Amino acid sequence: MSEVKDVEFLEYVVKELVDVPEAVKVDRKVDEMGVLITLDVDPTDMGKIIGKSGNTAKAIRTLLRVVGMKNNSRVNLKINEPEGSSRPMPNMSSESSSRESFSSVDDAIEDLKSL
Repeated sequence: MSEVKDVEFLEYVVKELVDVPEAVKVDRKVDEMGVLITLDVDPTDMGKIIGKSGNTAKAIRTLLRVVGMKNNSRVNLKINEPEGSSRPMPNMSSESSSRESFSSVDDAIEDLKSL
């Protein structure tokens, strides 16, 4: 997959959502599991990226998976928590259920079709 497509897409979406677009940093790594994109934003913008109940982050991840599907690659997004954050760590049950919300790209597409 062209690095330009997924990274440019993510940067565009995130920079339109945040108040401090110059603080947005995106890192892309490819390994045997697929593509991992890591996102860093200003601490004051974390709420805008995560969204209410994590819905914004989930939507961004879904769209990135669709971008990856177009080029037969699995794209995952990791949002780094900024230094000095005091958010409590999630318990394992909610973390694992959010990871399992889409077991395949087909599930992600079906979710988009239902919108």
